[in-house]
Amino acid sequence: MIKIIKALYLFANILIIAALLTLHFFVKEYNHYISIYFYLFPLPVIIAIVLVLSIFLGKLKKYNLMLAALLCLVWLSRSFRISFDSEIKETDLEVVFWNASRENSFEDVFLDLEKIPDVMVLTETKGNNFNDLHKKYPDYYFYKSKKELQIFSKTPMQIIKEGSSNHNSTVVHFKTSGVHFFAVDMMGSYDVPKSWEFNFANPEINKTTNAIVLGDFNVPLESFFLRRFKQDFNHAFLKKGNGFVETWPNNIPLLSLDHIWVSKDLEILKTEKINTLKSDHSMLRAFIKQ
Repeated sequence: MIKIIKALYLFANILIIAALLTLHFFVKEYNHYISIYFYLFPLPVIIAIVLVLSIFLGKLKKYNLMLAALLCLVWLSRSFRISFDSEIKETDLEVVFWNASRENSFEDVFLDLEKIPDVMVLTETKGNNFNDLHKKYPDYYFYKSKKELQIFSKTPMQIIKEGSSNHNSTVVHFKTSGVHFFAVDMMGSYDVPKSWEFNFANPEINKTTNAIVLGDFNVPLESFFLRRFKQDFNHAFLKKGNGFVETWPNNIPLLSLDHIWVSKDLEILKTEKINTLKSDHSMLRAFIKQ
Protein backbone atom coordinates (compact mmCIF):
# COMPACT_ATOMS: atom_id res chain seq x y z
CA MET A 1 0.00 0.00 0.00
CA ILE A 2 2.81 2.39 0.92
CA LYS A 3 4.55 1.60 -2.37
CA ILE A 4 1.38 2.43 -4.29
CA ILE A 5 1.04 5.75 -2.46
CA LYS A 6 4.69 6.58 -3.19
CA ALA A 7 4.25 5.69 -6.85
CA LEU A 8 1.13 7.84 -7.10
CA TYR A 9 2.92 10.74 -5.44
CA LEU A 10 5.87 10.39 -7.79
CA PHE A 11 3.51 10.35 -10.77
CA ALA A 12 1.66 13.41 -9.44
CA ASN A 13 4.99 15.18 -8.87
CA ILE A 14 6.06 14.57 -12.48
CA LEU A 15 2.64 15.53 -13.85
CA ILE A 16 2.42 18.81 -11.89
CA ILE A 17 5.96 19.89 -12.77
CA ALA A 18 5.54 18.98 -16.44
CA ALA A 19 2.28 20.94 -16.62
CA LEU A 20 3.80 24.01 -14.96
CA LEU A 21 6.90 24.02 -17.17
CA THR A 22 4.84 23.52 -20.32
CA LEU A 23 2.58 26.39 -19.27
CA HIS A 24 5.47 28.75 -18.50
CA PHE A 25 7.82 28.06 -21.40
CA PHE A 26 5.52 27.03 -24.24
CA VAL A 27 1.78 27.58 -23.77
CA LYS A 28 1.98 31.00 -22.04
CA GLU A 29 -0.94 33.12 -23.33
CA TYR A 30 -2.41 30.68 -25.84
CA ASN A 31 -5.83 31.96 -24.84
CA HIS A 32 -7.27 34.26 -22.21
CA TYR A 33 -8.15 31.56 -19.67
CA ILE A 34 -4.79 29.82 -19.89
CA SER A 35 -3.00 33.17 -19.61
CA ILE A 36 -4.47 33.69 -16.14
CA TYR A 37 -2.57 30.63 -14.92
CA PHE A 38 0.55 31.78 -16.75
CA TYR A 39 0.49 35.01 -14.72
CA LEU A 40 -0.30 33.16 -11.48
CA PHE A 41 2.71 30.85 -11.81
CA PRO A 42 5.85 32.88 -12.63
CA LEU A 43 9.15 31.03 -12.55
CA PRO A 44 9.99 31.81 -8.87
CA VAL A 45 6.64 30.29 -7.84
CA ILE A 46 7.29 27.20 -9.96
CA ILE A 47 10.71 26.82 -8.32
CA ALA A 48 9.07 27.02 -4.88
CA ILE A 49 6.51 24.35 -5.88
CA VAL A 50 9.27 22.02 -7.13
CA LEU A 51 11.09 22.40 -3.80
CA VAL A 52 7.95 21.77 -1.74
CA LEU A 53 7.11 18.67 -3.77
CA SER A 54 10.61 17.30 -3.14
CA ILE A 55 9.99 17.06 0.62
CA PHE A 56 8.07 13.78 0.33
CA LEU A 57 10.08 12.14 -2.46
CA GLY A 58 12.67 10.43 -0.29
CA LYS A 59 15.80 9.47 -2.23
CA LEU A 60 14.30 10.77 -5.46
CA LYS A 61 14.10 14.32 -4.16
CA LYS A 62 17.58 14.96 -5.58
CA TYR A 63 16.02 15.17 -9.05
CA ASN A 64 13.61 17.88 -7.92
CA LEU A 65 16.48 19.73 -6.27
CA MET A 66 18.55 19.51 -9.45
CA LEU A 67 15.61 20.80 -11.50
CA ALA A 68 15.04 23.64 -9.03
CA ALA A 69 18.72 24.61 -9.29
CA LEU A 70 18.50 24.59 -13.09
CA LEU A 71 15.34 26.71 -13.05
CA CYS A 72 17.04 29.15 -10.65
CA LEU A 73 19.86 29.57 -13.15
CA VAL A 74 17.33 30.21 -15.93
CA TRP A 75 15.49 32.75 -13.79
CA LEU A 76 18.68 34.56 -12.78
CA SER A 77 19.94 34.68 -16.37
CA ARG A 78 16.65 36.27 -17.47
CA SER A 79 15.94 38.52 -14.52
CA PHE A 80 19.16 39.54 -12.78
CA ARG A 81 21.51 42.11 -14.24
CA ILE A 82 24.87 43.60 -13.31
CA SER A 83 25.72 46.68 -15.36
CA PHE A 84 28.41 49.33 -15.31
CA ASP A 85 27.06 52.85 -15.23
CA SER A 86 27.99 55.30 -17.94
CA GLU A 87 28.89 58.90 -17.19
CA ILE A 88 25.74 60.97 -16.66
CA LYS A 89 25.73 64.68 -17.44
CA GLU A 90 23.29 67.39 -16.40
CA THR A 91 22.13 67.62 -20.00
CA ASP A 92 21.09 63.94 -20.11
CA LEU A 93 17.45 63.02 -19.75
CA GLU A 94 16.19 61.57 -16.46
CA VAL A 95 12.92 59.65 -16.90
CA VAL A 96 10.81 58.12 -14.11
CA PHE A 97 7.82 55.78 -14.18
CA TRP A 98 5.81 54.63 -11.17
CA ASN A 99 2.52 52.91 -10.57
CA ALA A 100 1.85 55.13 -7.58
CA SER A 101 -0.97 53.12 -6.02
CA ARG A 102 -3.76 55.66 -5.53
CA GLU A 103 -2.75 58.33 -3.04
CA ASN A 104 0.89 58.96 -3.93
CA SER A 105 1.87 62.04 -5.91
CA PHE A 106 4.60 63.72 -7.94
CA GLU A 107 5.91 65.28 -4.74
CA ASP A 108 6.32 61.83 -3.18
CA VAL A 109 8.69 61.04 -6.04
CA PHE A 110 10.55 64.32 -5.59
CA LEU A 111 11.08 63.45 -1.93
CA ASP A 112 12.14 59.84 -2.58
CA LEU A 113 14.61 60.80 -5.31
CA GLU A 114 15.73 63.98 -3.49
CA LYS A 115 15.57 65.75 -6.84
CA ILE A 116 13.17 66.58 -9.66
CA PRO A 117 13.54 64.38 -12.78
CA ASP A 118 13.06 65.70 -16.30
CA VAL A 119 10.05 63.56 -17.19
CA MET A 120 7.79 61.54 -14.94
CA VAL A 121 4.73 59.38 -15.57
CA LEU A 122 2.48 58.11 -12.79
CA THR A 123 -0.37 55.65 -13.14
CA GLU A 124 -3.19 54.61 -10.81
CA THR A 125 -2.85 57.81 -8.83
CA LYS A 126 -5.33 60.29 -7.43
CA GLY A 127 -2.83 61.96 -5.13
CA ASN A 128 -2.08 65.07 -7.18
CA ASN A 129 -3.91 68.36 -6.74
CA PHE A 130 -3.15 70.04 -10.06
CA ASN A 131 -4.22 73.51 -8.95
CA ASP A 132 -1.74 73.36 -6.07
CA LEU A 133 0.98 71.90 -8.30
CA HIS A 134 0.67 74.71 -10.85
CA LYS A 135 0.93 77.30 -8.08
CA LYS A 136 3.86 75.60 -6.35
CA TYR A 137 5.79 74.73 -9.53
CA PRO A 138 4.84 77.47 -12.03
CA ASP A 139 7.87 76.80 -14.25
CA TYR A 140 7.04 73.12 -14.79
CA TYR A 141 4.39 71.33 -16.83
CA PHE A 142 1.70 68.86 -15.82
CA TYR A 143 -0.89 66.80 -17.65
CA LYS A 144 -3.80 64.76 -16.32
CA SER A 145 -5.33 62.14 -18.59
CA LYS A 146 -9.00 61.28 -18.71
CA LYS A 147 -8.24 58.15 -16.68
CA GLU A 148 -5.58 57.62 -14.00
CA LEU A 149 -2.40 58.48 -15.90
CA GLN A 150 -0.56 61.71 -15.10
CA ILE A 151 2.54 63.31 -16.59
CA PHE A 152 5.17 65.79 -15.38
CA SER A 153 7.84 67.54 -17.47
CA LYS A 154 10.46 70.13 -16.67
CA THR A 155 10.25 71.48 -20.20
CA PRO A 156 7.20 72.31 -22.34
CA MET A 157 5.40 69.23 -23.60
CA GLN A 158 3.13 68.72 -26.56
CA ILE A 159 0.28 66.26 -26.06
CA ILE A 160 -0.02 64.69 -29.48
CA LYS A 161 -2.73 62.13 -28.75
CA GLU A 162 -4.52 60.44 -25.87
CA GLY A 163 -6.22 57.16 -26.62
CA SER A 164 -8.30 54.91 -24.38
CA SER A 165 -9.66 51.43 -24.99
CA ASN A 166 -13.19 50.30 -24.18
CA HIS A 167 -11.78 48.69 -21.02
CA ASN A 168 -9.85 51.70 -19.67
CA SER A 169 -6.36 51.04 -20.98
CA THR A 170 -4.68 54.36 -21.83
CA VAL A 171 -1.84 55.47 -24.10
CA VAL A 172 -0.75 59.12 -24.13
CA HIS A 173 1.63 60.19 -26.89
CA PHE A 174 3.51 63.34 -25.93
CA LYS A 175 6.72 65.07 -26.94
CA THR A 176 9.17 66.86 -24.70
CA SER A 177 12.94 67.45 -24.66
CA GLY A 178 12.94 66.55 -28.35
CA VAL A 179 11.84 62.95 -27.68
CA HIS A 180 8.53 61.20 -28.37
CA PHE A 181 7.06 59.50 -25.28
CA PHE A 182 4.27 56.96 -25.04
CA ALA A 183 2.85 56.70 -21.52
CA VAL A 184 0.99 53.41 -21.05
CA ASP A 185 -1.47 52.20 -18.44
CA MET A 186 -2.82 48.75 -19.39
CA MET A 187 -5.92 47.27 -17.81
CA GLY A 188 -5.04 44.50 -15.36
CA SER A 189 -8.44 42.92 -14.82
CA TYR A 190 -8.62 39.13 -15.15
CA ASP A 191 -11.91 39.38 -17.07
CA VAL A 192 -10.35 41.50 -19.85
CA PRO A 193 -8.17 39.55 -22.33
CA LYS A 194 -4.73 41.07 -22.79
CA SER A 195 -5.04 40.55 -26.55
CA TRP A 196 -7.85 43.14 -26.66
CA GLU A 197 -5.76 45.75 -24.88
CA PHE A 198 -2.58 45.17 -26.88
CA ASN A 199 -4.57 45.26 -30.11
CA PHE A 200 -5.58 48.75 -28.98
CA ALA A 201 -2.16 49.86 -27.68
CA ASN A 202 0.18 48.63 -30.40
CA PRO A 203 -1.15 50.93 -33.17
CA GLU A 204 -1.09 53.86 -30.72
CA ILE A 205 2.66 53.36 -30.20
CA ASN A 206 3.52 54.28 -33.76
CA LYS A 207 7.16 55.39 -33.50
CA THR A 208 10.22 53.18 -33.12
CA THR A 209 12.93 55.87 -33.36
CA ASN A 210 13.61 58.77 -31.00
CA ALA A 211 10.96 57.26 -28.73
CA ILE A 212 10.52 56.07 -25.15
CA VAL A 213 7.63 53.87 -24.06
CA LEU A 214 6.99 53.64 -20.33
CA GLY A 215 4.22 52.34 -18.14
CA ASP A 216 2.46 49.51 -16.37
CA PHE A 217 1.85 46.89 -19.06
CA ASN A 218 0.41 44.35 -16.60
CA VAL A 219 2.27 41.54 -18.34
CA PRO A 220 5.74 40.18 -17.48
CA LEU A 221 8.75 40.22 -19.78
CA GLU A 222 8.08 36.60 -20.78
CA SER A 223 4.74 37.57 -22.32
CA PHE A 224 4.02 36.93 -26.01
CA PHE A 225 2.49 40.40 -26.15
CA LEU A 226 5.86 42.11 -25.68
CA ARG A 227 7.49 40.56 -28.73
CA ARG A 228 7.18 43.71 -30.85
CA PHE A 229 8.73 45.82 -28.09
CA LYS A 230 11.67 43.42 -27.77
CA GLN A 231 12.17 43.69 -31.52
CA ASP A 232 11.90 47.47 -31.85
CA PHE A 233 13.16 48.76 -28.48
CA ASN A 234 15.73 48.11 -25.78
CA HIS A 235 14.42 47.32 -22.31
CA ALA A 236 16.04 50.00 -20.14
CA PHE A 237 16.60 47.81 -17.09
CA LEU A 238 17.85 44.74 -18.95
CA LYS A 239 20.25 46.99 -20.87
CA LYS A 240 21.60 49.10 -18.01
CA GLY A 241 20.10 47.99 -14.69
CA ASN A 242 21.40 46.28 -11.57
CA GLY A 243 19.51 43.63 -9.61
CA PHE A 244 16.21 41.93 -10.39
CA VAL A 245 14.08 43.30 -13.20
CA GLU A 246 10.77 42.33 -11.54
CA THR A 247 8.81 45.25 -10.11
CA TRP A 248 5.83 43.61 -8.38
CA PRO A 249 4.54 42.89 -5.74
CA ASN A 250 5.76 44.80 -2.69
CA ASN A 251 9.48 44.58 -3.53
CA ILE A 252 9.27 40.81 -4.08
CA PRO A 253 10.75 39.92 -7.50
CA LEU A 254 7.89 37.91 -8.98
CA LEU A 255 6.59 39.78 -12.05
CA SER A 256 8.09 42.53 -14.21
CA LEU A 257 4.87 44.43 -14.88
CA ASP A 258 6.42 47.90 -15.19
CA HIS A 259 8.66 48.76 -18.12
CA ILE A 260 10.69 51.49 -19.77
CA TRP A 261 11.39 50.69 -23.43
CA VAL A 262 13.86 52.90 -25.33
CA SER A 263 14.22 53.02 -29.10
CA LYS A 264 17.50 51.58 -30.33
CA ASP A 265 18.81 54.90 -31.66
CA LEU A 266 18.87 56.34 -28.12
CA GLU A 267 21.61 55.44 -25.63
CA ILE A 268 20.63 54.21 -22.17
CA LEU A 269 23.19 55.35 -19.60
CA LYS A 270 21.75 53.90 -16.39
CA THR A 271 18.52 52.39 -15.06
CA GLU A 272 17.47 52.02 -11.45
CA LYS A 273 14.65 50.10 -9.80
CA ILE A 274 13.71 51.90 -6.61
CA ASN A 275 11.89 49.77 -4.07
CA THR A 276 9.36 51.54 -1.89
CA LEU A 277 6.72 50.70 0.70
CA LYS A 278 4.43 53.45 -0.57
CA SER A 279 3.16 51.30 -3.44
CA ASP A 280 3.03 47.62 -4.31
CA HIS A 281 5.01 48.52 -7.47
CA SER A 282 8.66 49.52 -7.58
CA MET A 283 9.66 52.78 -9.23
CA LEU A 284 11.79 52.84 -12.40
CA ARG A 285 14.27 55.58 -13.29
CA ALA A 286 16.32 55.69 -16.51
CA PHE A 287 18.94 58.12 -17.77
CA ILE A 288 19.05 58.66 -21.53
CA LYS A 289 21.94 60.38 -23.33
CA GLN A 290 21.10 63.68 -24.99
